[in-house]
Amino acid sequence: MATPSSQGAPGSPRHAAAEADVDAVVVGAGFAGLYMLHRLRAMGLRVRVFEKGDGVGGTWYWNRYPGARCDTDSVEYSYQFSDALQQEWRWTERFATQPEILRYLEHVADRFDLRRDIAFGTTVTEAAFDDAAGCWRIVTDDGARLSATYCVMATGCLSAVNRPAFDGLDRFAGAWYHTGAWPHEEVSFAGQHVGVVGTGSSAIQAIPLIAAEARHLTVFQRQANYTVPARNAPLDEAEYAAIRESYGELRRQASETPTGCWWAVNPAAAEEMSAEERERELEDRWQVGGLRMYGVFKDVLVNGEANDIAASFIRDKIRAQVRDPEVAALLSPRSYVGCKRICLDTDYYATFNRPNVTLVDISEAPIEEITPTGLRSGGRDYALDAIVFATGYDAMTGPLFRIDIRGRGGRPLQATWADGPRTYLGLAVEGFPNLFTITGPTSPSVLTNMVPAIEQHVEWIAGCIAHARGTGRPCIEASRAAEDSWMAHHEEVAGGTLFPSCNSWYVGANVDGKPRRVMPYTGGFPDYVETCDAVAANGYEGFTLSAA
Repeated sequence: MATPSSQGAPGSPRHAAAEADVDAVVVGAGFAGLYMLHRLRAMGLRVRVFEKGDGVGGTWYWNRYPGARCDTDSVEYSYQFSDALQQEWRWTERFATQPEILRYLEHVADRFDLRRDIAFGTTVTEAAFDDAAGCWRIVTDDGARLSATYCVMATGCLSAVNRPAFDGLDRFAGAWYHTGAWPHEEVSFAGQHVGVVGTGSSAIQAIPLIAAEARHLTVFQRQANYTVPARNAPLDEAEYAAIRESYGELRRQASETPTGCWWAVNPAAAEEMSAEERERELEDRWQVGGLRMYGVFKDVLVNGEANDIAASFIRDKIRAQVRDPEVAALLSPRSYVGCKRICLDTDYYATFNRPNVTLVDISEAPIEEITPTGLRSGGRDYALDAIVFATGYDAMTGPLFRIDIRGRGGRPLQATWADGPRTYLGLAVEGFPNLFTITGPTSPSVLTNMVPAIEQHVEWIAGCIAHARGTGRPCIEASRAAEDSWMAHHEEVAGGTLFPSCNSWYVGANVDGKPRRVMPYTGGFPDYVETCDAVAANGYEGFTLSAA
């Protein structure tokens, strides 16, 4: 005679799966969605992935603007879950371009046979928890409906384009583009008067290339950003062989740094060093290039005086590169360095020495409207053939808010987060059972090497789902007390840093009406991982389990 459990007794994993079309739905097929699919499939779960793009890649599918490339060393910005994959893939440059990263993700999708479970060109519009059935009801833009026990948001932190809302854009006679939704066909600016609105990371990468092609380039800057040299270069065979031989040790080192990268963080505070030692440390990191400036002093992101030393150093470098003192002054940020994302560049500041490049300060004279022939700023008309909007993203919460996500009792996520995002570990939200957010708000996410952060979240979520299913109570939900405790810790740690001082997308300042709150966890990757591991080791402490 069959036992009740083998027949699929209510509350058993088998019973829960039988009530849903699939065991798990994953939204997004970038780095996070691909690995989540791979892990859940390996557990024997039935998984369906929905991806709005026509191919894999996520961020790297959409961001095709001139000069688009990663700002983390390519050998680190890659999966480590498969050593065979690490050994077989060959990165060509220190900082990989968008096409190369996309080829890598396409290789991963093919190598692990992931495409067969992905619905491309499909946008999830609704995800609602059905209290009675204990599963998620998913609706897509083509009207399809699907139910799943678990719903995993792999929507990325920077995937909701912050589209311009300027008056008159619909009347502009020329072509306009957004760096985050660039056309797949080639765009030529040869012989054109081009305007770039914004001077964030994507603009800093694109501006030198557009300037070299356009007849004239006008850059409209609201806030200057700190950017340091990338020092990009091809990776030679000897260098690559050494990395391959020591990949395991290098990854271990990276797991012990606040940023999840294997370059060293200075163990000394600025005040513990002489002026000569500080200058040497700054110069060494400037010459090596990359994001190593984040680790120049151990207190650079928590001590205003230490930060001022680093910021002054970079401003001196700007003045040394830009011949016009007034332009150099406009390009020199006055905020703390690092409380907005440090950018990497190749010849960015030198570009403003070109005779065909003009910098316009719109902090005092904002853009008033887009005209049929260009744009108007500060009462002056600028004639433009094309406009590039480098206005960034509605970061972290934006990708989730573009889906109508509803938890218990039809409670909307957007209303739940009306005063800013609240999560438990950046992974789960009270009142939204069996919903997981990969690199969600209040996790380290964008303050770390994103790929190890993604892998850590995917592996934790997979373990949590396995635990819930193994108990026969597959419905798992963060408790209010656990969420409150984590948020208090998150805000306390953030308050001890310089991050709240900047008008950055880290705090939502780039989107009108968005609540101002430090969204990424600022306590560093190792401490965060230790906390997550302890929660799991204690039987997923802070979560409640139920049959449905």
